[in-house]
Amino acid sequence: MLRDITLGQYYQVESIIHKLDPRVKLIATVAYIIALFCINNLTGYAVVAAFLVLVIKLSKVPFKFMLRGMKAILFLLIITVVFNLFLTPGDPLISIWKITITKQGLETAVFLVFRLSLLIVGSSVMTLTTTPNNLTDALEKVMAPLKLIKIPVHEVAMMMSIALRFIPILLEETDKIMKAQIARGADFESGNLIKKAKSLVPLLVPLFISAFRRANDLAMAMEARCYRGGEHRTKMKPLIYRKRDAFAYVFVLLFVTGAIVVGRLPIF
Repeated sequence: MLRDITLGQYYQVESIIHKLDPRVKLIATVAYIIALFCINNLTGYAVVAAFLVLVIKLSKVPFKFMLRGMKAILFLLIITVVFNLFLTPGDPLISIWKITITKQGLETAVFLVFRLSLLIVGSSVMTLTTTPNNLTDALEKVMAPLKLIKIPVHEVAMMMSIALRFIPILLEETDKIMKAQIARGADFESGNLIKKAKSLVPLLVPLFISAFRRANDLAMAMEARCYRGGEHRTKMKPLIYRKRDAFAYVFVLLFVTGAIVVGRLPIF
């Protein structure tokens, strides 16, 4: 399960999506999420899914690798479907004893499954095709206007980038600790919910210690290199827009407009 989490990982390969300016990918992801939440019919979701498949194809990231991230939220999807199916009032479709499935509940459950699935896979495209350093630079550039209201943009972007970078590291560390504890006789599967929660203590304690140790090492390394944040800081590889980035902006704008228009139409 831990190896199925793709958030924060970078898949290195030569593709046109990898070569795009990280600001384009960041803004495109935000626009994609906005379009996703403005859709109210299955036709709109079909348009978004077709766009996502095209982007994944252009990124050259294996589709199976993209879908691995869905396994991590499978339990959340099941909970979402169950709650919406049985707790949403409306026109009854199926009624068994005190359990009733309504038409509105079924529609809501289907829409939420599509929305969450497309959201997770679509967001993964940005992190899988963008290095943490480039993502930090993009966040800093995009949030630059917030400096006018005294928000430490560089520090916020750096914290978000470090958090994303540490996700795969902590997952790998968790996997190692779990294997070590299992070799010593630990059981993380059997028993009731309380017993399973107690069995996680031997896992969480060394994990937190490792996380704090890594954070302390990173802080000391940054201090030893005289890191002082974004003030008067130059970049070895400054972000520069190219023609392909302009085409990408136009393509994303057309997609968002089309998806919202189709998704708001009174069609199935």
